[in-house]
Amino acid sequence: MTTETSTIDSLDFPTPTYAIGDDAADLLFRGARTVGAFTDQPVTDADLQAAYDLLKWGPTAMNITPLRLLVVRSDEAKARLAALAAEGNRERVLAAPVTLVVAADPAFHHHLPVLAPHRAAMVDALDAQPETRAGMARTNTLIQTGYLLTALRATGLDVGPIGGFDAAGVDEQLLAGTGWQSQLIVLVGHRDGVGTAHPRAARLTWDQVSTTV
Repeated sequence: MTTETSTIDSLDFPTPTYAIGDDAADLLFRGARTVGAFTDQPVTDADLQAAYDLLKWGPTAMNITPLRLLVVRSDEAKARLAALAAEGNRERVLAAPVTLVVAADPAFHHHLPVLAPHRAAMVDALDAQPETRAGMARTNTLIQTGYLLTALRATGLDVGPIGGFDAAGVDEQLLAGTGWQSQLIVLVGHRDGVGTAHPRAARLTWDQVSTTV
């Protein structure tokens, strides 16, 4: 699918001074879209690793970094994942060059001696608190997912996050034996045209989303 490319020049963006240039701000945020239509250009493992090597530096609680990724690349794996996606998402999963299953690892605490040596003593305490670990893993994985989307865009890729899928089925069928818990699906590739048939939607203003005390 190819659609006519539109610019973002006519949109009402504020023009403060950012630490990054306008081109980077447009690429990562203002011009970024949720993409569902991709070209045939491949996404390499090196592309994905380059994005990971950026996102891994984003802060998480105690540096636990619980995000884990299942790279769905083969036709067989795509078919298995598509069968577990909501009906409206199945064709997009099959068509995307690569799909990432973003998962949370509740066993993150075993890496604390490396990731947070000053908190290494918490390994034994967290062993006895599975519910606490599950909550920490989910919250911090969702934080890291924001870094992931931005990092993929920073490496020149386009993304389409999807929440409509059978998470329990993915955990059982695709993540069996890992202990990981799926949180989100992200389509990855190079967009075809603007990558979506939908016009750019409005956003809420600062005054609508904030209050000062």
